[in-house]
Amino acid sequence: MDQPVASTRLAQEQSKHLQKSLGRFDILLLVVAAVISVEVLGQVSGFGGETFTWTLILAVTFMVPYGLIFAETGGAFTEEGGVYVWTKMAFGRVVAAITSLFTWVTQPVWVGGAMAFVAVETWSEYVGHVDAGSPADYIFKLLFIWITVTSAIISLKHGKWLPSLGAILKVAFLTFFIIVTMVYGLQHGFNGLDLGFFSPTLAGFLGVTPLLLFSFLGFESGNSAAGEMKNPAKDVPISVARSSMIAAASYLLPILAILLVVPLDQITGIGGLFGAIATVYAVFGPAAEIMLSISAVVFCFILVSQGAAWMIISDRMQAMAAADGSFFGGFFGRFHPKLGTPIRVNTLSGVVATLFMLAAMQLSGTSSALFGVVLSIAISTFLLSYLFAIPAAVKLRSKYPLVDRPFKVPVSDTGFRILGYICFAWIMIGSWVAIFPGTLDVLFGLPYDFEATWGVPQFTFEAFALGTLGCILALGLVGYARGKKVRDSVAPVSETVELVND
Repeated sequence: MDQPVASTRLAQEQSKHLQKSLGRFDILLLVVAAVISVEVLGQVSGFGGETFTWTLILAVTFMVPYGLIFAETGGAFTEEGGVYVWTKMAFGRVVAAITSLFTWVTQPVWVGGAMAFVAVETWSEYVGHVDAGSPADYIFKLLFIWITVTSAIISLKHGKWLPSLGAILKVAFLTFFIIVTMVYGLQHGFNGLDLGFFSPTLAGFLGVTPLLLFSFLGFESGNSAAGEMKNPAKDVPISVARSSMIAAASYLLPILAILLVVPLDQITGIGGLFGAIATVYAVFGPAAEIMLSISAVVFCFILVSQGAAWMIISDRMQAMAAADGSFFGGFFGRFHPKLGTPIRVNTLSGVVATLFMLAAMQLSGTSSALFGVVLSIAISTFLLSYLFAIPAAVKLRSKYPLVDRPFKVPVSDTGFRILGYICFAWIMIGSWVAIFPGTLDVLFGLPYDFEATWGVPQFTFEAFALGTLGCILALGLVGYARGKKVRDSVAPVSETVELVND
């Protein structure tokens, strides 16, 4: 078979600092903490009953083939760096550099520009009031960002407990909400929903697809820390399967619960979930207010743990890209010899998240509008990375047929490519809609009021979105050019880490 693309000497040196501390259950919790985005439940549910229908459709037609592709790939190619390594093996370093950068930068953009805003809004509403734009507002968001960064800086042996606890609380939080919703419905009745309410429409399809894809992506992300897993070849496929089933239930059931108790015109990106929670907590009578406060605190902790999980995962991928000469001159490609963590990339993530938070604070509009704009930008960067990651995973099957695959999808190479085509088509649609919302609606003759939908003028939205994407692309190309000296120092073939399971 073809020889794998050789690693650099720096990458080989840094691999020696990795500490194997992730077991099967740790991997599952890390992925659940990262992938299940409770903060988008309200935004998704705003499209009404068809949200549930489209979620079910995508769970079958996208998440299943996507999960199968990356369960096989993740179990076969277990080098630290995950998607970066796979894309490099399939298409070379330049494509891998851009892919990893778009994947990585999504996380600080999302943490600083959206999750911190959701957390402070929730805290202000249900725990203690925080004036928008006040020093307390800035301090809260800064603390939120740098707690996630700190959890990624400390050794994985200790840092994994924040996302692990967050994952457990996330599932418990959603389960409790669903149970209370059932009790409330039995006492007070549910919204009158009929089959027509769940009928899918083209407008709903165009609106909800990017959100759902964003929510369903990331199950392969744990492979960024594959070098720190005890048995990635066997544990990754199982973790992908289990986490995808948990994710499907964690979206379908809460979305249905929200639709059952909250009027559609009251569902917003930030307030949708807690609007439903506030409604159903009426079953607690006088204790409803304190229960809301407790739930808000738990929710904010879940958001912090989710941000921490992504920082832990994506920073490792970007650090390995840097160590391999694909992101500046290797400065960001170093792992701490004792902690085994990429402190320099961790710090860079915190800086990027802080800058994006400050930039988002300058946009005019409501909190809900800002959330929607930043969410769309985060969706676009994340989805764009999969336009390379999915073809790379598909190509690896035919390019490296002799690599041992502990789990192999029981289809031919042609069948495997068809699974890839299906996923790629979904990603193409989602990417276009996220970057240029409303264009396909107009093309198909559907009415679309941009400012009423997004809360900001179209020019402001596109300038912010395209400006962000342009800056990221420029950063990637400059970073790759500056990494030439590291790339020139390639490890001999005998020193290259074998991409076959021992």
